Parts: sequence; structure tokens; C-alpha cells
Amino acid sequence: MSKLNIKPLADRVLVVPAAAETKTSSGIIIPDTAKEKPQKGTVAAVGPGTKDHPITVKVGDQVLYGKYAGTELQYDGVDYLMMKESDLLAIV
Repeated sequence: MSKLNIKPLADRVLVVPAAAETKTSSGIIIPDTAKEKPQKGTVAAVGPGTKDHPITVKVGDQVLYGKYAGTELQYDGVDYLMMKESDLLAIV
């Protein structure tokens, strides 16, 4: 990944979603229409936090987030999710 020129504001976090599974553990190929959105990703950038809520994640952390969390955006051909840190469920 090249140098990222996006700097989130306040308590926002920029996440690169993991790729959707293409095959089940038993070897069955999942068609594009049945693939679920991933709920796991890697933190690409973090904001400075707020006075009351400092940021606890850092760039490179693997995180879990809610199914409908964040706002999807595309920058330089890469898909990202921008969300508040409170939308993150866990660090893996």
C-alpha cells in the first residue's frame, strides 16, 4: 500500500476491509451473489481522538466491526470504510 493521504478527524478510523470469503471450509465455492460483507479489517489511518475519548487503536491493528458500520469510500482504487472508533467491536 502506498502512502495514504487521508487523515481522519476526531475519533474516526479508516479501515481496509478484508476480502470476502470465496470458498467454504469444506471446499464449496461461494458465488458473488451469496458473499457476505466482511466484518474484519485492518486499520489504515486514525484520527487524533477527542479530549474526552482518546484513540485506542493504531495503524496496522486487525479489528472487528459491525455488519453495517462505517461509510464506504474508494480512494486510488482501494476500498475503505470510515467509521467512529465506537463502531469497532474488538482488536483481534
